[in-house]
Amino acid sequence: MTMTILGVLWFFLIFVLIAGYFILDGFDLGVGVLAPFLAKNEEEKALMRRSIGPVWDGNEVWLLTAGGALFAAFPDAYATTFSGFYLAVMLVLFGLIVRAVSFEFRAGDPGWAKVWDACFFVGSLLPALLFGVAVGNIYAGIPMDANGDYMGVPLLGLITPFTLLTGLLGLAMFLSAGATWTALKAPLGSDLHRRAQALRVPLQVVAVLLFAVVSVLGHFFYAPDMAPELGILRWLFAALFLVTVIGSMVAGRVGSRKDCPKSDLVAFLGQSAGAFSLVGLLACSMFPCLVVASPDSIGPTITILNAASSELSLFWMTVIVCVGLPLVLVYHVVIYRTFRGRVTPEDLAH
Repeated sequence: MTMTILGVLWFFLIFVLIAGYFILDGFDLGVGVLAPFLAKNEEEKALMRRSIGPVWDGNEVWLLTAGGALFAAFPDAYATTFSGFYLAVMLVLFGLIVRAVSFEFRAGDPGWAKVWDACFFVGSLLPALLFGVAVGNIYAGIPMDANGDYMGVPLLGLITPFTLLTGLLGLAMFLSAGATWTALKAPLGSDLHRRAQALRVPLQVVAVLLFAVVSVLGHFFYAPDMAPELGILRWLFAALFLVTVIGSMVAGRVGSRKDCPKSDLVAFLGQSAGAFSLVGLLACSMFPCLVVASPDSIGPTITILNAASSELSLFWMTVIVCVGLPLVLVYHVVIYRTFRGRVTPEDLAH
């Protein structure tokens, strides 16, 4: 078996889709987790919900597309991850469903407001934590039999010190993205705006520290058979992550002291660039592996070489993505442009 251009292309395209989800749905998951702590009254809770209301469901398209692309391009990797992580996937889906229901019912059922707020929090927390745990497992390795089926203990077998750290790293990135988005959308100078500005830098510091710990452990103890030709790209993505996240901290801190509205946008863009860099670093570190087999596995590591679909399938997938992806990007540009600007108390009346 040989590695083809289309196989390599779809390996990185799937990570691009994951990066899109990590950035876009990352901030609204972060808003959901932070809402009980940042919002101190009903108006501030409504402001935080309104800040993500027009965009949260469109952001989840990236997750669905990434799952569909993995199924079509690398079916063996899809079968292993979705069957091995079955309970974890069910928890994520449960969280996303509960989150969507609570989001829609909160305004129309004030008598159950506390219940819907709790569901909104839990439904945001579960995916934000479990996505990072899943990434840690496919990087560190999972036990597989000769057919590529997961042999470990369901759910609990996926929790190790390393995967828990990767889960916390993902959660920290989601939370810092939620804080930067809230600071960007809250009324300028409001109490909610100031609290979000004060919280985003500590969360970013935690994310950088967790990144350092995960990087050391991942490189020296869990690294898969990495392609040496991507070594420079790994260093570049790691440097870009640190530069953009630290730049986001500096921009946010300086801007908050000078009460500069544009600093919130710069901080959010820096945070988003850091999230993209983190996924890029993961892709370059995993290549050409899709799911790493642990040392006690019977089956081999799933790679581009042994898991890719036929060239014909990959070709037509490429044609479809060349048509569909620009449409999705146009949709996002239109929706974010339409609802740009800060949310005001007057917006809550509409």
